[in-house]
Formats: sequence, C-alpha cells, structure tokens
Amino acid sequence: MDKQTENTTSSAPKSGKLDPRHAVYVGSFDPVTLGHVDIIRRGVAIFDQLTIGIGLNPDKQSLFDQSERLNMLKEIFAKEPHVRIETFDGLTVQFTRKCGAGVLLRGVRSLMDIELELTMSLTNSTLAPELETVFLMAHEKYSHISSTLIKQIARFGGPEVEEKLCEFVPAEVVSPLIAKYHP
Repeated sequence: MDKQTENTTSSAPKSGKLDPRHAVYVGSFDPVTLGHVDIIRRGVAIFDQLTIGIGLNPDKQSLFDQSERLNMLKEIFAKEPHVRIETFDGLTVQFTRKCGAGVLLRGVRSLMDIELELTMSLTNSTLAPELETVFLMAHEKYSHISSTLIKQIARFGGPEVEEKLCEFVPAEVVSPLIAKYHP
C-alpha cells in the first residue's frame, strides 16, 4: 500500500501500542505554507515517522477541498519516505491513536500561538493522557506567515504577486492558489 494514503483505518497499530518515534502533525493546510513545510522537515529529522493529518473543520470555509490539499502535500513530500499524508475528520487525539503515533507535533509562531496551543495541549492530555505534545518554534523567517495572510495576498495582489508568493508557499502551491482567485 502507498505510504501516503488518505485511508486512516489502514494505519492503526496492530499491537495497540503507540509509537513514541511516530509523530502526527495536523492542520488545515489551506494552503500549505513554507512554515508548515519547515516544521514537517524538522519533525522528520526528529521522529522516525511523521504523519500529516489534513483536518476537516466544518466551521471554516476552505479555499481548497481536502483532496486538493492532500494532492498538493503528496507532491511536495513525494520524496520523503518517512512522511505519510492522510485526511481525517474528528478529534486530533482520535486520529493520532488510529495512526499509532505517540506524539502530537505542533508548530508555534508567536506568543498568541503559545496560549492557544497550551490550551489545546492541556485538553488533549485530558482526552488522551498517553499522548505527548512536542512544540517546535517556527523559524524566524516563517514566523509571520499564516494561511490567512497568504490567501489575502493571492486574492488582492492577483497574478502580479505570483513570483513573490514563492517566498511564502511551496512552488507547487503558487499556481493553484492564484487560479482559485483569478481563474
């Protein structure tokens, strides 16, 4: 079976034990940014296996549907044998357990992120005390980047900013992003 799959049930651990060398990094990735890519690459250097979970948030209107985000991430990480990419809906802790991972990997950009991430971490530890949360600070050159900011640049800047978008998102994301706003 392809290591990069969207079928979350195939990842369940056979032994029932969670692997402390396997981390899960979840997000909407709408769109994926260079900040996300940096956290993923650094996570791969720390953990033996990293699963990227593309979450479905029914409270948010997505620019890219889950399958588009899955395909973009698969293209970006096609040469990473230790990265698996899956879609999910539901709780992050449930998805992490299904993957057999013992660690939730989170990226932190700013002090505002720390407060939100701490709240989520404490909630997750109540729901799943067997899971650890590991925080990676965003590299300073990516700490100001957010998917919301990227969408504003693409929407209002138009095709003229296409070249500059490569400073914020992977090359694989630029054309689809511009096409969403300027077909």
